[in-house]
This record gives sequence, structure tokens and C-alpha cells, in this order.
Amino acid sequence: MKLPNINIGNMDVKLHLGGIVLNVLYVKFGYFHSPMPEHSHSQGSYELHYIPSGRGILIAQGNRSSITPGTLFMTGPDVVHEQIPDLEDPMAEYCIFFEILPSYSIPPINKRSFVEEPALSELLLSHPFWIGQDSGNMMELFEMLASELSFQQVGVHHMATNILEMIMIRLIRHYIEDHSSMQPIPLKTLDDSRLLTIENSFLYNYESVTLKQLADKLGLSTRQTERMVHKQYGIPFKDKKMQARMGAASRLLITTNISISAIAAQVGFTTSEQFSNTFKKYFGMTATQYKHLNTMNLRFTPQ
Repeated sequence: MKLPNINIGNMDVKLHLGGIVLNVLYVKFGYFHSPMPEHSHSQGSYELHYIPSGRGILIAQGNRSSITPGTLFMTGPDVVHEQIPDLEDPMAEYCIFFEILPSYSIPPINKRSFVEEPALSELLLSHPFWIGQDSGNMMELFEMLASELSFQQVGVHHMATNILEMIMIRLIRHYIEDHSSMQPIPLKTLDDSRLLTIENSFLYNYESVTLKQLADKLGLSTRQTERMVHKQYGIPFKDKKMQARMGAASRLLITTNISISAIAAQVGFTTSEQFSNTFKKYFGMTATQYKHLNTMNLRFTPQ
């Protein structure tokens, strides 16, 4: 079955849900042919993931869950997670990335008339992480969205906004039967492009990004950038970069046969010795010990 492609990056879409606004930064479709490194999102940022086909493993907050066709999950602020595909049956994914804004931050001219349903926002904010099987026929809505975007007819923005609101509401309806602990999420906001720049820098350029480089990309001073990173993640730039590098290194150790020296270079260390010392200090064991301890635990659940 050929799945329809979706890529919303430049369209300004804001969804209204019971007193809050979801500022959609992108909607994307793609396949996983390699693991997505361990990472977490900044305060106020969420990703909805829908897997229409393929298999793999999600590791979130240290817990492993099997991913199968129809798996639906949400990852919110500070939820450390990674996705590991079954390379014989790679996962396809529709991903919606958004940040939460208070409704008063949107100028009145851009606001739509709607009936407030506080339960929607309360359920969303109280579940920074949720995973389960889709029981709301999500694929139908993603197909509708792809069709609207492909034809680009009059009213496409309005229709895309309505369909995305339906997707979010169907997701939130899944939460009603879920009894996970309630964790209130502080509402913080960040300019769209800057938020994406920071997220992507730690996710894809962790091995080399410097505070100065990130500041230049954001158009800010290094002091402003340091404050912004700390505001979003609760830790300094250097600690966030180290977290990203060590997360990538640990995943390479247990999912590949790459040598330790090659891993050291790939995650941005000049020498193997420097990497080994840093790794041991960070994890409390050597890279070899870590690989031996964790490799046996990383197995796909038999289907």
C-alpha cells in the first residue's frame, strides 16, 4: 500500500483547543531506515506520532514499547525518547510537531469563533506521554489532509486546519481510558523558527554545534542563546549538548558494530581517549561495559 506524502512546513496553522492554541510547526511523513537518536523536546513542545505501517521499538523514559501498524503516541516536554526501526520492516510515520501558546497570545483578528471545551486542553496538558493503538481511524484523516494539500483548492488552509483539529481531538479521546499519572506542563513559548533551530541543532548537529554557531543561527547574542536554551530544557547549553552526544553514542554502541574510535569521531570527539573518559564519567562505566550490558537487552519482540 502506497501511503500519501504530507509535508507542511511553511503554512501558518494554529489550532484552538479549550483555551490554548497549538501552533503547528510542521507535519511530515517519512520512513525510518535508521534509529532516531534519544532526545527530548523543550517546554511547551509536543510531537504526535502515528505509525500506519512497519514495526520497531519506542524507548521512552526508560520503558520499551513495541511499535506495530496503528501505533499512536505523543511525546511532550522533557520526555526522553528514541525510535528504533525493524530494518526488515521499517516504520512509516506521520508526525505533527507543535508548541502550545496561551490563547491570549494570538491577535483577535486571527482568532476563530469556537465553543471552549476545557477538558480537551486539560487532557492534553496532563499527558506529556501517551502510547496506544489507534481506535479512531487516524489514517482516514491523514489521507484527507494529503488530498486537500495535493489539490490546493480554495479554502485549503481552512480545511487543513479543520482536519488537524480533528486529528488532535481523536488523539485526546484515546486519553480518557488512560490512567497514567497527571503531570502539569508549564506553558512557555518561543518563536517558531528559533524553536525548530534549537531542536534540530541538538538532534542532528549535536557533534559539532557550538554556542556561538547556534547564537548566529538564531540572530541572538551568546548570552541570550544560553538563557533561551536553559529556559527550554532546564539545563545549560554545554549540558544539553553533552546529553545529545552521549545519547547518540550509547545508541550507536548497542545497535551497530562500529568501533569505539569511529563512534568517538562520529559524535564529535577528537580522540578515543577523550571520548572514553567522558563516556565513563557520564554513564559510570566504560563504553565496552555499556555495550555488553545493553546489547543483550535490545531485542525485538517476536511477532
